[in-house]
This record gives sequence, C-alpha cells and structure tokens, in this order.
Amino acid sequence: MPDPRRAVKGPRYSGPRASTRVRDAVDSFSGRSPARFATLIFLFLIALFTFLFTLPISSSSGRGTGFADSLFTAVSVICVTGLSTVDMATHWSLFGEVLIYIGVQIGALGVLTVASLLGLVISRRLGLRSRLLAAGEADPSRNVSGGRAAVRLGDVGGLLATVAVSALVIEFVLAVLIFPRMLVAGIPPVQAALQSFYYSAMAFTNTGFTPNAEGLTPFATDYYFLGILMLGVFLGSIGFPVIYAFSRAIRTRGRQRWSLHVKLTVITSLILLGGGALVYFGLEFSNPGTFGPLGFGDKLFQSLFLSTMTRSGGFATIDIDHLNGSSMLVTDMLMFIGGGSASTAGGIKVTTIAVLFLAAVAEARGNDPIQAFRRRIPVDILRLAVSVVLWGATTVAVATIVILQITGASLDDVLFDVISAFGTSGLSTGLTARLPDAGIYIMAGVMFMGRIGTVTFAAALASRQSRQLYLNPEERPIVG
Repeated sequence: MPDPRRAVKGPRYSGPRASTRVRDAVDSFSGRSPARFATLIFLFLIALFTFLFTLPISSSSGRGTGFADSLFTAVSVICVTGLSTVDMATHWSLFGEVLIYIGVQIGALGVLTVASLLGLVISRRLGLRSRLLAAGEADPSRNVSGGRAAVRLGDVGGLLATVAVSALVIEFVLAVLIFPRMLVAGIPPVQAALQSFYYSAMAFTNTGFTPNAEGLTPFATDYYFLGILMLGVFLGSIGFPVIYAFSRAIRTRGRQRWSLHVKLTVITSLILLGGGALVYFGLEFSNPGTFGPLGFGDKLFQSLFLSTMTRSGGFATIDIDHLNGSSMLVTDMLMFIGGGSASTAGGIKVTTIAVLFLAAVAEARGNDPIQAFRRRIPVDILRLAVSVVLWGATTVAVATIVILQITGASLDDVLFDVISAFGTSGLSTGLTARLPDAGIYIMAGVMFMGRIGTVTFAAALASRQSRQLYLNPEERPIVG
C-alpha cells in the first residue's frame, strides 16, 4: 500500500522555455530603446549581406569578392542607395542578383518599420512604445510633440500592413507595365519578366541599379519606359504615410481629411520636382554634353526626368560628370533634401525643409507661431528640423573633407558623391568606383547615416531621455 505521506510526483517546473525567455528579452530591449534596436537590426542585416556577397557563389567569376566591395555593396543595397564600386550588372551571379533584389526590398521597408515588424513577430505583440516609434517614423514630429500626428496611434497596424502591401502591389503593376517594353526590345520572355521586376523594384525602392551593363542608354529616348520609372520613383519617395492616406481616401471615396504632413509632403515635392526641372532646362539648354543636341520637347522631358531622379531615384540617361558646375550644385541641393518621411528616399526630407521655410516666413512677418493650412506647428518641431539639417550637413562636411584628403579629387566630384551617398540618391560622377578602401569605408558610413536618419542614430546612442525639472534664467545672444 503506497505511503500517503509521500508526495505524488509530477512534471517538474523548470521556468519559462528558452524561446519565451529570448522573446521576453528582445521585447524588453526593444521597448527600452526601440531606436537602438532598429539600428542594430540594420547593422546585423549589413553584416549578413556582406558575408553573403563575399562568397564565390555570389560573383559571376566564381571567385570571392573583396571585403571592402562586399561591405559597400551590402550597405548600398540595404540602405537602397544605388552607388557601387563594382559593375552591378556583370560582377554578380544570379545568386548575387537575387541577394540584391531581396536586400533592397528589406531596406525599402525602412529602419523603424523593420524593427517594429520583427519586434511584433518575436514578442507577438506591438507595445505602446513600439507603436509610438512606428508612428514617429510615419511622422517624425510624433517623437517629440504630443500634437496630432500624420498617422494616429491606432492606425500603426494599418500603416505597417500598407507598407508591405503597397510595395508589392506597386512593384507588380510597374513590372506589368514594363514587361511589354522589354519584349519589344527583343528580350526573351523569361529574361524580360525578370528584368521587368528588377527595374520596378529599383524604381520604387529608389535604388537605381540596372540589370544590364549599358544602363539606361538603350532606353534614353523611350519616354514610355522612362515615364514608368519616374512614376515608380515618385511613389516610393513620397512616403508610406502619404500612400496610406491616399489608400484610405480611395476606400472612403474621397471623404478623407488630409493631415498637415500629407499636404506639406505632396506640395513641397511637386514644387521641388517642377522647380528642379525648370532650373535644369535653363542651365543645361545649350550644354553639348547633356541636353544641348536635343529638341525643345526632349529637353523638357529629360529635365523632368533628371529632377525626379535627384530626389533619390538614381537612374540617369546622361553622364553626370558632363553637367555644368551650376547644375551639379543644384543637384547637390536636391539630393540633400531627398524625399518624404518614412519613404524609400533619403535626405533630410521635404517636410524638414518645408518647416524651416515656414519658420523663416513667420519670422519675416513677425508672427510668433509657425502656421500652415490653418494649423500651428509646435516650436519643438522646428528644433527637430534644425537638428536634422545640422547633423546632416556635419556628416556631409566631415566626410567630404576626409575623402578630399584621401583622394585629392576635385571638390565638385567629392561633394556630389558624398551628398548622393547621404541622400541615398545613387547618382555619381564616377568617383565612387575609383575610391581606395579607406574612401569606400567612409562612403559606406555616410550611406548608413543617411538611411537610418540622423535623429534615429542620435536617439539610438542616448541611453534615456531626461526631463529637466528647473529652468535657467533667460538671456538673448546677438544673432545675425
């Protein structure tokens, strides 16, 4: 007869499973420092793709690619920049091309969106701080201000779904439109389909790589094909919050109240696009190396195409180093501004320059609040805009000085390629392909800074935000 005093044996509890502990640890870390978590994710992706690009299977020659070229390619792909130190159309094998295609799709989702999605998968929930972070990526002002954001907190789940669905749908439609043009060019159907999806991905992600060694030279006068590329680049550069707002407007049949972010993004983008085209038309009208030999209508179209690509597209139908010095300076300015927030484009973003312009107008008129479309913009948004421009300009200036010292190249070429790297534009004077390894590492760092965003990088380095509980006496320095 069993002793009733003896405890009945059962399964021993050994605490939570390893997978649960890992998930909780990741969720805790991403909640404490979501910006740092996002940065680490991109660093991990760059390290992974660098390793994959060094493998012999990734190159068409069957030999391993050097570390500097592999690292630069990985950063350019993940950061959807479009700059390269090797011939992207001939150096890589089919396996390497697949890696490039996958990499730009991951990079196009954006740093914070990828972090939010991975955090959601791992922790099986999207915490409040992660939601605030994703909302901040949709509208950077939400990180600092308690005001109305471009995407409300409850809409973050819909925004994340829109990011993935819109990318797939837009790229598929672009590929369908490109496919007949590939067939007309005499490309076999299977290869034509592959190139169509490749071009559509590189257009929407604003990367600018081409699958053929000639680049866009065979299509330099094909305005149907170039028009599709411009459409893809524009849709990718306006930002997912704007696409999300457009999709909601379609679902509600136009009964949609446009946020201030959407209005500023669309209007500023169109002004820069049209203004840039007119400037290029005037500056390059008689340049024999670019638009000089073209007819009047061709000059207008090519000017518009170039203005679109400077926003971060990276495609080019002309030799960039043949531009006049004045046009190169205009291009520097457009690339530095870039596209919309939470988009596949880089730069300081169009809303940043819009806020600075509105602040200048308000100051000139003697108005205390900064206003646009009957909405008041908080002062802390102006501070954020100034910080973005300052950190961006500092990054470009330091990298330019270092590369000038390393290479001894002309200031025009170095400044152009450095700003192209920071703005993830992909246009180049040819300097990047000639850089020594030290210059390659510097440019890779600039691309990384330009893609993850200077504000995100600064937040990732900060251990915590502190609130000052006292105010010092006010004193006004002399400015101007």
